[in-house]
Amino acid sequence: MVVVASTRAAAGEYEDRSGKIAVEFLRSQGLDTPDAVIVADANIQSAIDNVLNGPDAPDVLLTSGGTGITPDDRTFEAVESHIVKELPGIAVAFWNKGLETVPTAALSRCIAGITRQTFVMTLPGSPGGVKDGCAVLEGILGHIIDVMKGNNEH
Repeated sequence: MVVVASTRAAAGEYEDRSGKIAVEFLRSQGLDTPDAVIVADANIQSAIDNVLNGPDAPDVLLTSGGTGITPDDRTFEAVESHIVKELPGIAVAFWNKGLETVPTAALSRCIAGITRQTFVMTLPGSPGGVKDGCAVLEGILGHIIDVMKGNNEH
């Protein structure tokens, strides 16, 4: 599943592009993924809570937007409260990927980890940032899902 935190996109002021990139990536990985859910920044906590606490929590949740340093950027906090096992190496790989071309990539508050039953990663609202995050996940997402489901063979 993909949840986009964007007050302007939720209000219909512009069409979200970053969420579509994340959805296409998850589908390319063989995951049954609905279109992105777009919520105002102020509603990101309740949206994340509903997805992760619901009976049908997804195997993967990618978020887009709300990872910066403005007062209304709250996605990191909304996700962090659900993480049981943080995977900081994924965030480091994401920052390194972004820093290859964009110096401000270091300002993205990325967190990746496992909740009770879902792998979650926060991505920025920019299409380039989402592409970088998907590039980092491309070679490891299947393994993450396998291990979460109890396949611990290496």
